[in-house]
Amino acid sequence: MRMTRRQAIKTSAAATVMGWATSSFPAFVQANSDADEELVPFLNMPRSRPNSLDWETLDEWLTPIDQVFNVQHYGMPEFDATQYGLDITGLIDHPRTMTLEEIKSLPQKTIQATFECSGNGSSKGFMNAVYNSEWVGADLAELLKSCEIQTGAIETAFIGYDRKEETLRKGTRRELTVEVPFGRSLSMDDALGLGAILAYQRNGEPLEHRIGAPVRLIVPGWYGIANVKWLRRIEVRDRRYMGRYMGRDYVTVRGERHGSVIEFIETSVTRMHTKSIVARVTRKPTADGKIPLKAYGAVWSDGTPIDSVEVKVDDGSWQKATLAKTPWSKFSWIFFEIDLGAVSPGPHVVVSRGIDANGDAQPSADDDEIALKRTYWEAYQQWPREIEVSA
Repeated sequence: MRMTRRQAIKTSAAATVMGWATSSFPAFVQANSDADEELVPFLNMPRSRPNSLDWETLDEWLTPIDQVFNVQHYGMPEFDATQYGLDITGLIDHPRTMTLEEIKSLPQKTIQATFECSGNGSSKGFMNAVYNSEWVGADLAELLKSCEIQTGAIETAFIGYDRKEETLRKGTRRELTVEVPFGRSLSMDDALGLGAILAYQRNGEPLEHRIGAPVRLIVPGWYGIANVKWLRRIEVRDRRYMGRYMGRDYVTVRGERHGSVIEFIETSVTRMHTKSIVARVTRKPTADGKIPLKAYGAVWSDGTPIDSVEVKVDDGSWQKATLAKTPWSKFSWIFFEIDLGAVSPGPHVVVSRGIDANGDAQPSADDDEIALKRTYWEAYQQWPREIEVSA
């Protein structure tokens, strides 16, 4: 079924969105869109599941809560949030336990940032684990500095309330199974220099439990795995933290060419890569046997400025899209649109690529950095969209 632009907007408007968000930020469909545009459905794509982004009806720069994804590897912990306390320990002169009220009493810092699971885009069934938010919380660097970091500290570990039994070693003689908490870490330079916050509010509302309430870590420009939910402890350390999701999982295995040799290198999943996607395609009535098309989409990065987005249809040349000038935030996605011209009736493929200020272009699935990757994390390749239009 085709949905008109007005029907799409009406459907999206029914979602729960703060009034200030709708008044402060323009619709995803830009003002110069025409009322006679109709949505062209993508072929062979599953519809969005609950609690995930619906690209085809998205019309807000800040994502409503019912389209916000959540992933948890150790289940969703149950604890008494009214008794919440955040322990700050390790190589600091002034360890402390802070209540939620004490964290909220610290100077507030606001971050607008796009947040993406590193596996987002690894398959057609997992395309919607990304959203844009305005986070409010306490500045991590200032809090750590106030605790007086000791000499020898090299990193900071972030431990959540979620726990699970893990088998760390397998074998009849050396098997080791223990219960461990979920955790990730940042180098001391990153903990102090990335602008991270201890967030307790999203889009003007307290965090929902499923996305990390009462307090979670937000590291702007980094993939979701680094942003620890249900934060229970912050520990300043003099050696590497090597939990499962630092040392074994969320480790990208990628082949690198060195002359005639391909060497496979393992790297930790950290900063997001420049990525764009065609969110939807619209059509106008047939004219002279052809169908005018237009595409809308979004592009984001780790905070590296976006230079441009290019879009092509089938085997045609890349065409430069128009980037929205507002709203804008360093770590947030940018909407784009492009008039694709008129095409003949039948099947077509529409694809976009983001290009950052360093000239780095979003790769295709055939480029080495994607084709030689052996893990699904960091799925930032171009994603062709298949459509079919009739006269």
